[in-house]
Amino acid sequence: MGVINYIFQDKQANIANPTKGKYVVVLFRISQLIVKRKITKILFFWYLLFYRVVVEYFMCVELSWHTAIGPNFAIWHGTGLVIHPETTIGSNCNIRQCTTVGVKQIGNGLYGNAPKIGNFVDIGCNTVIIGDLVIGDYVAIGAGSVVVKPIESNAVVAGNPAKFIRLLNH
Repeated sequence: MGVINYIFQDKQANIANPTKGKYVVVLFRISQLIVKRKITKILFFWYLLFYRVVVEYFMCVELSWHTAIGPNFAIWHGTGLVIHPETTIGSNCNIRQCTTVGVKQIGNGLYGNAPKIGNFVDIGCNTVIIGDLVIGDYVAIGAGSVVVKPIESNAVVAGNPAKFIRLLNH
């Protein structure tokens, strides 16, 4: 995949996105590209600093360039978004504002693993996904949900704690 194609691999998912999230995704992909290549990391450290200041501090989106995210990723609005650097997110996923995807403390000051999110997952606003869990493919998570257990594929879940609502028709 060429540099331009890599940077814009999420373009299709963000065509109808009128929010700043589509710009955050492009800036994220550029930072990922720089970090993957050691020489560019040295030459473009200024960009990584720019990314940290603009995206994390001004736009309030904590999205590390170390996070593994598949193509066609969309962030809707984005403010208050926190995604742990060790999180894995599949392709064709949507995530909305005020969402946290992270680890939980397992005792003695130690933390567990980050969530693994499958393909075609739609995450509503104000959602919390915490802990060493797997979210399957084709999942819709309702706004305001707290996910602390794995979610099977083809499911719609919502609530605190998130509970199965119905199968997803796709």
